[in-house]
Amino acid sequence: MAKIRHSRLQSRKSTSSSTLIFTMLVFFFFVVVTLVTLGILSVPSSSGDSSTPKANDLSSIVRNSVDRNHGDEGNGERWVEVISWEPRAFVYHNFLTKEECEYLVNLAKPHMKKSTVVDSETGKSKDSRVRTSSGTFLARGRDKVIRTIEKRIADFTFIPVEHGEGLQILHYEVGQKYEPHYDYFLDEFNTQNGGQRMATLLMYLTDVEEGGETVFPAAKGNISSVPWWNELSDCGKKGLSVKPKRGDALLFWSMKPDSSLDPSSLHGGCPVIKGNKWSSTKWMRVNEYKA
Repeated sequence: MAKIRHSRLQSRKSTSSSTLIFTMLVFFFFVVVTLVTLGILSVPSSSGDSSTPKANDLSSIVRNSVDRNHGDEGNGERWVEVISWEPRAFVYHNFLTKEECEYLVNLAKPHMKKSTVVDSETGKSKDSRVRTSSGTFLARGRDKVIRTIEKRIADFTFIPVEHGEGLQILHYEVGQKYEPHYDYFLDEFNTQNGGQRMATLLMYLTDVEEGGETVFPAAKGNISSVPWWNELSDCGKKGLSVKPKRGDALLFWSMKPDSSLDPSSLHGGCPVIKGNKWSSTKWMRVNEYKA
């Protein structure tokens, strides 16, 4: 009888082990399928497919076909698109709602003044012909709406709110522009508070009928392959360009992952040809920026 009980015990252990192994295999299968579906894990192809997009192949950019005039009122689905690796640049579609865009414009309108640039020797603002827009600053954390937007920026960029400068609101009328420039500093004076500027988020508060693109003249890649190439102005065709679209946000990095400055982040605002352009800029620093 003892041998029979031993045999049954062995049989139960064998069955239990088989069930455990089967369960683990099923779990592993579903994990692999999930990772492949999300694009986190790729399945190697034995055919040597040469059609895999390269890092700077701009023809791989996906064009959002949603027409804003068909009912979404500028509050469409939010999604992020990689548009460049040199510089690192991403478009967050529908980052701001229509109401948030209008709120920022109306808040800034009474305080607009001619835009200036930063003097690298004194750190003070000065007039310059390279920048012909008008603008104003909104203090960081000024009100609930701005705090909500700044929290969203921090969540998107993984840069703490405390590292950001105040929001700058800009208005470009027909013919107004901003010549190509860097957002990072080449002097020690302007980096005393917060260190170097590491990233910039440009938020478009209005659509622009023609012109007004943000252009990266030093960007790497087959520039003319972007889906919106034929819609660009002559200025916009001088580099990788992003057309202003109300609610969209353009994030680009002025520093490389190794913390060195990225000269391919050279960028400018093309002249507005038709309509007008409102935008908001958030600069982010390496360290905490004391407002």
